[in-house]
Parts: sequence; C-alpha cells; structure tokens
Amino acid sequence: MILPVVKYGHPMLRQKGARIEIITPTIKKLIDDMLETMHAAAGVGLAAQQVGHALQLTVIDVRESKDRPSTLELKGKPADVAGFMPLVLMNPDIRPAGKPVGGAEGCLSFPEIYADIVRPESVDVVGMNETGERIEFRCGGLLARVVQHERDHLQGILFIDRMSTETKKELKPQLERLQTATKAELKKQDG
Repeated sequence: MILPVVKYGHPMLRQKGARIEIITPTIKKLIDDMLETMHAAAGVGLAAQQVGHALQLTVIDVRESKDRPSTLELKGKPADVAGFMPLVLMNPDIRPAGKPVGGAEGCLSFPEIYADIVRPESVDVVGMNETGERIEFRCGGLLARVVQHERDHLQGILFIDRMSTETKKELKPQLERLQTATKAELKKQDG
C-alpha cells in the first residue's frame, strides 16, 4: 500500500526513532509499504518518520540512479550494489570512512527543494536487515549519501539542518511556504 509522505512542518519529522528489537508482522507490512511508497515516488530512500512512524527503520534503493554511482564493500571486498538492493536498514550506526564532499540532495518530505550538502564520501554501516540479521558494509558515492541522509531522519535531523547558512537563506521562501501548507493541512485534519 502506498503511504502518504509527511512534508516539512510535520512534527513527526523531528521525532527520534525507537530501536526495533523484534521483526513483527506489523514491521514487515510497514517495510513492504515503505518500499512500495519509495518506488512510487521515484525516491532512493525513505525513513519511517516520513510515513508517520518514529522507528529506526529506513528503506533504500539506488538502482535507478545511473548518473550518480555507488560503491559497496562486504567483508572488505567490492560487491555488486544492485544485488544488495533494495536495502532495508534498521537501527543503523554509521562511521565516516572518507573525506567530506559536497553533493546534491533532495528529500521526499521537501518536494522540489534541492541543495548541496557536505557529507563523508564513504561510511561504514552496521545495522539489521528485514530478517533481523546483523549487516555490516562500507559504501561510497550515492549509496553513502543516501544512508547518511536516511539515518539523519531516524534521529530527527533533516537535510536543511546540514545546509550552509547561505543556501538556507536562499531557500527560506520555499521552506516557509511548505511549512505553512503542512501546518494548515494538519490543522484541517485535527479540525
């Protein structure tokens, strides 16, 4: 089922996610719905907060992005990124493994808003997959950027928090319009 994606201004986006200890049928259904929602929106990542759940859960799929390559290492050896997708990642911990680089980012919760964000070009990741198994990998390129963007969501951090002051100032009118529209929609739902 395609879920509604909450937009900037919704308080859920600032919620820190709870750790997932057991993969319940409800979690499995949420994972399936999140994958369907992400693919329907042509996104490369989606965090549980973006669909109204404060959980340490994200889904990622970078296969469709041909112009922004990704790298993947499993047990220190290069691995096929496409064979690792879609990626379900729960309770992720990440450590920088490369130098900081700028790169374009967007977010399904911020339609039509893009900015250059500086993040480590590669990261080491430890987490849990959809079957509850521990997974460890190193990734670079777009996959590293998406993993970091989505992990931020799980901590209640948004990509606008990582923008330069200048960029944020330039985008201020768009951000304010989006936030105002979201708050008006929430008020209407409560009303």
